[in-house]
Amino acid sequence: MSLDRLNKEQRKAATQIEGPILILAGAGSGKTSTMTERIAYMVENGISKYNILAVTFTNKAAKEMRERVESLVGNIDGMWITTFHSMCLRMLKKDPSKVGYGNNFLIYDTTDQKTLVKGILKDKQLSEKEFPVRGILSTISHCKENILSPKKYLSENEDNYREKLITEVYAEYEKRLKSNNAMDFDDLLLNGWKLLDENDDILEEYRRRFRYVMVDEYQDTNYLQYLIVKMLAEEHQNICVVGDDDQCIYQWRGADITNILDFEKDFPSAKVIKLQQNYRSVGNILAGAHSVIENNRQRKRKKLWTDKEDGDKIRYYRAETERDEARYVAQEIENLHVGENFAWNDFAILYRTNAQSRTFERYLMDRGIPYRILSGMRYYDRKELKDMIAYMRMIINPKDDISLKRVINEPKRGIGPKTLSNLEHLASGMGMSMMEALLNGVGLSAFKGKTLDAVRDFTDVIRLISDQQDNLTVSQIYDELLVRTGYVKMLENEATVEAEGRLENLMEFKTEIADYEREISQSGGTSELGDFMEKLALMAEVDNHDETQDAVVLMTMHSSKGLEFPVVFLPGLEDGIFPGSRAMEDNSKMEEERRLCYVAMTRAKKRLFLVSAAVRTQYGRTDYTRESQFLRELDPKLIDGDAIYRPRSSQGIGVSTGSRDGFAVNRPSKPFDMLKYAKESTKLNAAAQRGGSDFHRGDMVNHTKFGNGLVIEEDERTLTVMFDSVGKKKLAKGIAHLKKA
Repeated sequence: MSLDRLNKEQRKAATQIEGPILILAGAGSGKTSTMTERIAYMVENGISKYNILAVTFTNKAAKEMRERVESLVGNIDGMWITTFHSMCLRMLKKDPSKVGYGNNFLIYDTTDQKTLVKGILKDKQLSEKEFPVRGILSTISHCKENILSPKKYLSENEDNYREKLITEVYAEYEKRLKSNNAMDFDDLLLNGWKLLDENDDILEEYRRRFRYVMVDEYQDTNYLQYLIVKMLAEEHQNICVVGDDDQCIYQWRGADITNILDFEKDFPSAKVIKLQQNYRSVGNILAGAHSVIENNRQRKRKKLWTDKEDGDKIRYYRAETERDEARYVAQEIENLHVGENFAWNDFAILYRTNAQSRTFERYLMDRGIPYRILSGMRYYDRKELKDMIAYMRMIINPKDDISLKRVINEPKRGIGPKTLSNLEHLASGMGMSMMEALLNGVGLSAFKGKTLDAVRDFTDVIRLISDQQDNLTVSQIYDELLVRTGYVKMLENEATVEAEGRLENLMEFKTEIADYEREISQSGGTSELGDFMEKLALMAEVDNHDETQDAVVLMTMHSSKGLEFPVVFLPGLEDGIFPGSRAMEDNSKMEEERRLCYVAMTRAKKRLFLVSAAVRTQYGRTDYTRESQFLRELDPKLIDGDAIYRPRSSQGIGVSTGSRDGFAVNRPSKPFDMLKYAKESTKLNAAAQRGGSDFHRGDMVNHTKFGNGLVIEEDERTLTVMFDSVGKKKLAKGIAHLKKA
């Protein structure tokens, strides 16, 4: 055993096996080492691997834990180290009929869900403008997380006509999922819970097996996950949960902070162990993060400490604009790379929303700095990959109408919406899926002429590969589909740069398949298309973060959780952006935003840069800003750089923005408020009308957004200006916002 590598509190956590345990593990406190050593200690003290269940939230974390445990105890066959969704999937695959599903059920991702809802809205003649797809899916997800069936949800909203319509969509959505033999991600948890709740024998089977349960990132569990864990651990009480209430940042997607705060109420005999020594960050960064998070009231008291040096102070820069903000960040990265030999992958730019990445990309490209974006478009969401995945899903599940609709006309086979509708109607009348109707031959009657020939060829390809899938590797199935469907030929014939890029993505996907097959082979298993598709469906973009790739990483603060970088930049630290405007009106949301700030700050190991912009353009409007409340909560002794304006009362409700001098100007920052201001801007007062009238051809001018420029043309109403930054712009004299340079 290597317990001597653990500190006193870590050893205590690793050797306390029996009974309920709450391990409060602060950021960078070595919780993964503690958990793996705990599992190794259990095995070495006679506990069967078969009786151990360890659950975490990401595939990456589960893989890392499996590898570490294997290095300590050798073979771990029989032990479950997995994610919540993978655990439930594994249980459901064994007994799908118990929850009303057939074998080889599919897992629909967000794109599939949107397609399904859009089809329902169209059939019910409901406008997507009035019933946004994302909003409906959010409602459905909320219902499933809280075990609200369509019927139960309707009973709670009987007097709300709009909610009644949404309930109808929800009910039809569930019906179509079942008919396609498909589940969404929420279904994996919901049906996993149902499997245990409605089948005493199955619950007892898993209770007998998993006598010792460990849960990582317990602060991120939702209601369903909480119920599943509680059901499994209730009999033996040997449950160990690890987490940090200060890092609960996913309440918007169902995480319930009370699960960790109330653990001692659920398990009254629980012992609490705090891991407070941080091994990641220097002293000043930890002190800064603490000075922010201690303003939260809904938390368990603790304070991280380190035996590392204090290190550099936290750097703060108050930029003039968002362009100056991006310029500063790119410049500092270049300076540290050249002057102090930091590698490109030592740097991370963490922002509150994906929309903030655009300006940073531009300035990094201008300086030739390599970068990669996480949490933008998922690699697997690219059209060509979604198309091929749809083909592969039809091979294993002919009931999947969503996949058929996606690719029956990719490549083009002359099938329009009307023809497809005829096929759908014909199949429905016979109680079949569309693919089943085609495979049985009856569905072909919906087509004529050349289209019939093309669809017959399409059907023959699916039939041929489906019949042979047990004799083919995943790579072979993929290659057959690429060629026999005509997809590669279509892209080659297109002969464009875009098509070439799509072909490259398809070839890169072969590498993903090869990696999967190699892993399976090394573990002594056999590669199967269904197994590969399941792994693909459960994969998150952050799981693919390659720490060895030498490039600056751009990602949202949410996506950065669990990662660390020597140098971190946090831009956009302004009220209305971070914290967001809605959080400033709701104390619970504000506390979650503050936890997010804490998480972002504690990603930094050596250097932390905080940046705000005095003037920012959002939603087409340029406004002065006020420095973030989180900046004002920072201990000033820890800051190096621009002074942070601290009014006598920095607390307040609503969005208050301030100039560089700290004088607040109340302006809305919500997108839906912009229309009102757009209308108001047309009501020009006399002063505004004079604003552009004093400039003439040949004048050097300055614009609040475009910078310096030269007036090259003038007429009664407009000025044409050649700007250094954006080239030629025609501006209305009355609202030009110009001054002489």
